Amino acid sequence: MKPRILVIDDEAAIRDSLRMILEYENYAFVGAPSGTEGIALVKREPPDMVVLDIKMPGMNGLETLAEIRKIDEALPVAMISGHGTITDAMQATRLGAFDFIEKPFTSERVLVTVAKGLELRELRQENRELKLAMESKYEIVGDSPALRIVLDAVKRAAPTNATVMLLGESGVGKELVARTIHRNSPRASQRFIQVNCAAIPEELIESELFGHEKGSFTGATEKQTGKFEQADRGTIFLDEIGDMSPKTQAKVLRVLQEQEVERLGSARTIKVDVRVIAATNKNLDQAIQRGEFREDLYFRLNVIPIVVPPLRERREDIPLLVQHFAKRTSEEHNIKVKRFDARAMETLQRYRWRGNIRELRNTIERVMIMTPADIIRAEDLPPDIRSEAPARPAAVEAIPAAPQAPSDGGAAPTSTPPAGTLREFKDAAERAYLVQKLRDNNWNISKTAEVIDTPRSNLYKKLEQYNIKQELDG
Repeated sequence: MKPRILVIDDEAAIRDSLRMILEYENYAFVGAPSGTEGIALVKREPPDMVVLDIKMPGMNGLETLAEIRKIDEALPVAMISGHGTITDAMQATRLGAFDFIEKPFTSERVLVTVAKGLELRELRQENRELKLAMESKYEIVGDSPALRIVLDAVKRAAPTNATVMLLGESGVGKELVARTIHRNSPRASQRFIQVNCAAIPEELIESELFGHEKGSFTGATEKQTGKFEQADRGTIFLDEIGDMSPKTQAKVLRVLQEQEVERLGSARTIKVDVRVIAATNKNLDQAIQRGEFREDLYFRLNVIPIVVPPLRERREDIPLLVQHFAKRTSEEHNIKVKRFDARAMETLQRYRWRGNIRELRNTIERVMIMTPADIIRAEDLPPDIRSEAPARPAAVEAIPAAPQAPSDGGAAPTSTPPAGTLREFKDAAERAYLVQKLRDNNWNISKTAEVIDTPRSNLYKKLEQYNIKQELDG
C-alpha cells in the first residue's frame, strides 16, 4: 500500500505542486485547504504523514498542529515555513513538528523530509509495539478480592508523587506492582530504574546508587552516573531495601529529604527529581529494634504501604495466571499453547506455592516445554506439586529434628526422616542447617555466609529458595 501524505495548505498552487512531486514518487496524496478540513481527514482516515503550512487563515498551522497531536501523538508532521518567524518555528518544534520545508522548495528537499517522516513513523510504531509488549510482560493478572485491594491502592497512589512501600513475600510480584504504579503516574514517559539492593555487593552499592567520579576508588577508571541520577524525573524502585548497609541508608535518607545526590569522589551536589518505590520481604519493625534499619528512613519510605498478598491467599487467580504464563511461554519459545485439564488445574490451585508467582511461572514454563502432548494432565506436573497433600509442609514444619550429639559410649539417636522423596529430605536438611547457622550468628547474613564458606549472593538465593525468614524461623 502506498504511504498516504496529507498536505494542509490554503494555497491551491502549493497543494498542486506537492501533489505532482509526491505522486511522481509513488506516494498517495491527500490535500486539505484548511486546518479544520485537515483535522477531519486525520480523524476519518489517518495518513502516514502530514505536511502543514504555518500561515493559514482561520485556524493557523500551529493551532492545527496542536489538535493533530491530540488525535495521534505519533503522527509525523513537517511544517511549511515560508512566511514563518523564528518564534513560530520554535513553537512548532515544541508542539512536535519534526522538520521544516521552506518556500520556495525543491523536489529533493520535499522528498528528503517525507522519507525522514515515514522513517520516524515506523520507528514510533515499533516503539509503541515494544511498549505494549513490555506492558503485557509486566501485566498484573487476576481478579481475586485480595488482589483487588492491592489494585485499588495502586489506583489511588499512582497519580501522586508519594513514596510507596511494597511489603510481601519473595516472588509475590512486588516489581509488577511498582511498574504498574509508574505506568499510571505522571512520570510514565520517563525512566523506571530498578535496583536490587540485596544483589549488589555492599562495597559497590553506594557507587551504583549515587555514581562516582573517575579515580574516586580503586577500579574507578571511568565516571559513572548513579541510579538516582538515571531516574531523574522518573521512578526508582529500590527492591529488598532491608538489605542496605547503615551508611547507604543514611545517604538514601538524604536523597529523600534534600532531593539531591553526591557522587563518590565529588563535593558537588546534583539536584534530582525522583519518585521512590521501595520493597522488602523483611519485617522492618524488627530490623529497627535490632538497630539494623534506620527508623527515620523507614518513616520516609513508608508513606503509602501496600501489602502484596502471597499466591496461597489468591488461589482463585491461579487459572488466569496459568493461561497467562502458558501464552507467554508459547510466544517466547515458539511452541504451541497447551491446555491444562481440570485435574491439573485443581492440583495447581491446591499447591501451597511457597515461591509464589515466580515458582508458578517457572513451573508452567517447564511443563509447557517438557510435556509432549497438547493437553497437560496432573501426571505431567512435578512430583512435589501433584502430591496428594494439599501443600508442601510449611517452612517451620519442614525442618527435621536436629540430630543430638552422641552421649559417651553411645550412638547418636536417629531422627525419623520426613516422608517424601530423597530430594525433599535433602532440601529439608539443608534448610534446617541454614536456619541453625543463621540463629548462631544472630541472623547476620554476611557473618553466616563467611562461617559456612559460601558467597553472600548464594546464601541469599538459598534463603529465597527455602523461604527462610527471621520472623518465621528466628
